[in-house]
Amino acid sequence: MIVLGLSGALSHDASAAILVDGKIVAAAEEERFLRDKHAKNKFPYEAAKFCLKEAGVKPEDVDVVAFPYAEIPLSTNARWHYAKRHWYAPDRALDAIFNGNRRFRRNRDKSSALMQELGLTNAKFEAVEHHLAHASSAYHLSGFKEKTAIVGIDGKGEYATTFFGYGEKGKIHKIKEFYDPDSLGGLYGAMTEYLGFDMLDGEFKVMGMAPYGDASKYDLSDLAKFENGELVVNTKLVNVVGMRRYKENGKGYYFTPELIKRLGAKREGDEIDDPYIHYAASIQALLEKLALEMIEYYLGDIIRETGKVVMAGGVALNVKLNQRIISLPYVKELFVQPASGDNGTSLGAATFAANSAGEIIHKMEHVYLGPKFSSEECVAACEAHPESPVFTKIDDFPKKAAELLAAGNPLAWFQGHMEFGPRSLGCRSILGDPSHPGVADRINAQIKYRERWRPFCPSMLDKVAEDLLQTDHPAPYMTFTFDVNPAWHHRIPEVVHEDGTARAQVVTRETNPRYYELIEHLETLRGSAVVLNTSLNRRGEPMICSPTDALNMFYGCDLEYLMMEDVLVTKK
Repeated sequence: MIVLGLSGALSHDASAAILVDGKIVAAAEEERFLRDKHAKNKFPYEAAKFCLKEAGVKPEDVDVVAFPYAEIPLSTNARWHYAKRHWYAPDRALDAIFNGNRRFRRNRDKSSALMQELGLTNAKFEAVEHHLAHASSAYHLSGFKEKTAIVGIDGKGEYATTFFGYGEKGKIHKIKEFYDPDSLGGLYGAMTEYLGFDMLDGEFKVMGMAPYGDASKYDLSDLAKFENGELVVNTKLVNVVGMRRYKENGKGYYFTPELIKRLGAKREGDEIDDPYIHYAASIQALLEKLALEMIEYYLGDIIRETGKVVMAGGVALNVKLNQRIISLPYVKELFVQPASGDNGTSLGAATFAANSAGEIIHKMEHVYLGPKFSSEECVAACEAHPESPVFTKIDDFPKKAAELLAAGNPLAWFQGHMEFGPRSLGCRSILGDPSHPGVADRINAQIKYRERWRPFCPSMLDKVAEDLLQTDHPAPYMTFTFDVNPAWHHRIPEVVHEDGTARAQVVTRETNPRYYELIEHLETLRGSAVVLNTSLNRRGEPMICSPTDALNMFYGCDLEYLMMEDVLVTKK
């Protein structure tokens, strides 16, 4: 059975993924092909074409096209809850009651048009509820055989914002959903805007800012409450629409003027001065508190039974929260879908549809699911580039890369299949030696052009991970932070964050042999089997996809070395 999953239901993060006989063959985000971050208001045409080509599948052979957005009947609680909680915006409230399926119809029509354009003439269209797609992307791909607690938290799907349930014998059971505007993701997103960042992108920045502040300095607990099994967001302050929005320079925000009166002017620029760092710390603490309370209330008994938990939705990318979850005494293992945001719902819709048809879904083994380019294609891109780069083919290129890093140089590392999801995991990365003081600041200021306080991630060999991270919990996808062993702080200072943690990737030889070999060589030269890793892109841009993309970035910043497959590129 061949299932093509598409996403883009909520006007951002369009993607495509293809399953053949229950196994992921390819997956990619549209933004990477269009060079437009989050691909807002786009459908995944280029991503779908790539998936079909990579899988060697003719369009007419696709059995199902799955889409993560479904009809929500008026008979359910979702639309009524939305209307009641948005009484202050009667246009929104009435629309939910009388025309609640409008977006579904629009998405269905767009999907039909895309199917026609791609020649998917024999495929059946299957709509999957947004949060069931999130749930499936985590549960069905986790490889867990035991009864498994499922957590799905994001901004909003059709109407749902939060999903609690469990998986057993391949079937997903829903326990509880919360509906917009009662949303932890919406709450965090509103505060992200107040702190001067864009929603969908700036939440990571708030998370990175939080360790610099003191959560006890400002009490934000009245922004949301969880009592008697119900989550209620304070819409007098946050996650608002219509006339309640604070407006500035013609733009409306998801917080109210009342929040400004209470906290002061919204943050501007790239500084992290008092009091904004403390607001970031406070909202992070509130998110963690409420999420943990909700997980315990609805899933505590299930977790204590088997210890297995899976998680997806945008909030699942909050690595600090994830660290809190895995530290719970009864949690044995947490699998976080590496593409937890809406980009991953194409994959989740596909797995849900395939599972519903009786397919056995194979465990997700890695995220190297995007385009790959040969050495010859990299050379051709160099020869065609207007900047006339200097390039040389290198026999032992992982060793050469390690030597450049050991000398204190940042290195662009372009290898193999592009990663699916927001994390660079050693195929589209900028690397540095974490023992060299100042390399992180240099990458932030001269290459990424981003805030000086943004942290970097350590990629480490599996043989040192347990000692460095003080745990044997699996960590292949940078979905958790860990308390770094104090004995390692002075050895890798450039990747230890302000609070002594690190968002880590544990690298195995089986999943990324070239990257493993590079880190081995760096260990020989510098004594630590760890490399600094950040995504191969500049601020505000999608991750690099093609050799030409890599060269364009290379000449748009102060990078001096680019390794594309076995081709070393320099500017002179």
